[in-house]
Amino acid sequence: MKKQVFFLFALVMMLTMASLTYGFDPELFPGETELYQKALEEGLVISYDTGPGWANWVGAFKAFEERYQDMSIVYNDLGSGVTVARLEKEQRRPQADTAYYSVTYGPIAKEKGVTEGFLPPNFDKLSEKLKDPEGHWFTIHVGTVAIVVNNKLVKNHPATWSDLLKPEYKGCIVYLDPRTTGVGHAITQAAAYAMGGDENNPKPGIEFLAKLHQSGNIKRYEATVPYAKFLKGEIPIWITYDFNGYKAKYVGEADATVIIPSEGTVTVPYVISLVKGAPHPNAGKLWLSFIMSNEGQKIFAEGFVRPAVPGVELPAEVAEKLLPAEAYQAAHDVDWIVAKEKLEEVKKMWGDMVLGGQ
Repeated sequence: MKKQVFFLFALVMMLTMASLTYGFDPELFPGETELYQKALEEGLVISYDTGPGWANWVGAFKAFEERYQDMSIVYNDLGSGVTVARLEKEQRRPQADTAYYSVTYGPIAKEKGVTEGFLPPNFDKLSEKLKDPEGHWFTIHVGTVAIVVNNKLVKNHPATWSDLLKPEYKGCIVYLDPRTTGVGHAITQAAAYAMGGDENNPKPGIEFLAKLHQSGNIKRYEATVPYAKFLKGEIPIWITYDFNGYKAKYVGEADATVIIPSEGTVTVPYVISLVKGAPHPNAGKLWLSFIMSNEGQKIFAEGFVRPAVPGVELPAEVAEKLLPAEAYQAAHDVDWIVAKEKLEEVKKMWGDMVLGGQ
């Protein structure tokens, strides 16, 4: 009997000592150790729409699991629009803990009642335009719509949107579907600014994309990010975010050039939310807190995205590889609340004018 009591006492002490090793000194953010202890009881984060080939999510996953041992992340790559639709479908029995999308879809997700307010570290440092006041969504990084060229497949580089209409680019161009993806919608906004419109008047951008399709220069439009296809040499010209191009060039070792079209483009915030009724709420909060900490923001910067938190500088080895600041003078900051209100109109207009109502 005494041996059994001693064994139980020793076991309790071992578990207690093990739990004490799960502390952090220093902490990345106040309350990190306590939140980690709670998250360990859940052990898992389910993160929607954070494909590892996008914005250095793969680096964030690795760093999270290395810091928080015995924690795991499961992710998928859906597209912003599909993510919100799936959250709504799963509303009675939520499957995700966090959801990531372009800024247009953050307010939509809140309106549909699928998000929950949460204030992560550095929330107070974000500008009012980059967050929901109750924390239903908040920006983690930004990117600029750009033209990315495979130098092995394209001899003469386009410098402008109008250049993309040239016959030499027949069957060369790929971009994402604006009806289901945030980057696709951002491309319509960028084209609108280049063609004399804006978020209040997106039609010039849709008209341009229709011309691009009619010219035969569009190879295809896709539903998910074709990063791997670009690396394989299957895409001559990719309209996407600048950070995808930088990553393809400097991480994927593709022979690529990133071009900011001189007529105009847009800079787009990307946001994330805690899902209402999340199956692993503390693990979700730990994940969101980690990526919004200064350390987490630096990890995104290593993937060539610009951090949302002011004062978090790009690593020198990253900054020296980017286009100079003057190249970004053509990039506009959109009123994304207006853009959100126009989203359904843009989807229908693109379907009617580009696909003939298909």
